[in-house]
Amino acid sequence: MSVSPVKRQKMESVLDQLRHHTTVVADTGDFNAIDEYKPLDATTNPSLILAAAQMPAYQKLVDDAVAYGKKLGGSEEEQIKNASDKLFVLFGAEILKRIPGRVSTEVDARLSFDKEGMIQRARRLIDLYKEAGIGKDRILIKLSSTWEGIQAGKVLEAEYGIHCNMTLLFSFAQAVACAEAGVTLISPFVGRILDWYIANGDKKAYEPSEDPGVKSVTKIYNYYKKFGYKTIVMGASFRNTGEIRALTGCDYLTISPKLLAELSKEYTKLTPTLTVKEAQACDLEKIHLDEKAFRWHHNEDQMAVEKLSDGIRKFAADAIKLERMLK
Repeated sequence: MSVSPVKRQKMESVLDQLRHHTTVVADTGDFNAIDEYKPLDATTNPSLILAAAQMPAYQKLVDDAVAYGKKLGGSEEEQIKNASDKLFVLFGAEILKRIPGRVSTEVDARLSFDKEGMIQRARRLIDLYKEAGIGKDRILIKLSSTWEGIQAGKVLEAEYGIHCNMTLLFSFAQAVACAEAGVTLISPFVGRILDWYIANGDKKAYEPSEDPGVKSVTKIYNYYKKFGYKTIVMGASFRNTGEIRALTGCDYLTISPKLLAELSKEYTKLTPTLTVKEAQACDLEKIHLDEKAFRWHHNEDQMAVEKLSDGIRKFAADAIKLERMLK
């Protein structure tokens, strides 16, 4: 449907309409994109930092991180680890100058099955932010939504007051366990779920309302709202604007600069599809998951098992590439 130029002037873009119903977060490490779209929050991950760190504009941050690693000394491995953590924090600190809310900074994916290792690394990142004059209230620590990651999040929230963003979330079991752990926010992935169904099924295209990723996030949102969980649901990893429109009303949506640009040029009416009222009326049963039940229910979802392990491997590979670059 095309809109006449006169009507368009009166009408808000889809992006502006979306902001009335959902908190918009930028999924990027590129400061220019953040300046342009003015999101409340921003998320980063090893892949985004790797991409940004290769841009000439951010060479100074890379140099500063390397200098920091050298200054602390130790073995080459320790120096690179310290430089890598520092680089994540330098990017985060720069992003925070541009947004009013919080930035998400990810713990090394190679620690995904090491609860104590994740807790230690998260506290280290928070200390580095503190050295930069930034309080923990402005940081979300991103952890993989493995059983160990979820339990690390539980400890960080309850014992250290460190806010966590549980990422690489594909199954309903992961979402339930995160809610029970009392983490601040979850990032259920939409586009990667769609990718899996297209790669492994006969159907090669889905209407937004039938998109398996959209349906997954809708169920999680409804469950959280029906049973009064405070954990924020932030849909992530979108492949097209249709998926985003279909999740209007979700607490938060983290969107790439490319899709933010498309939404800012679209002028059609946007109606919330997710509401607390409808969620509370939906037919869902409350469940409790201990470790054995979590592992079984998650294992029953082939897509989630494959996408979680694949996501961890990809983030770990990009962390290694980043370290090679620093080396």
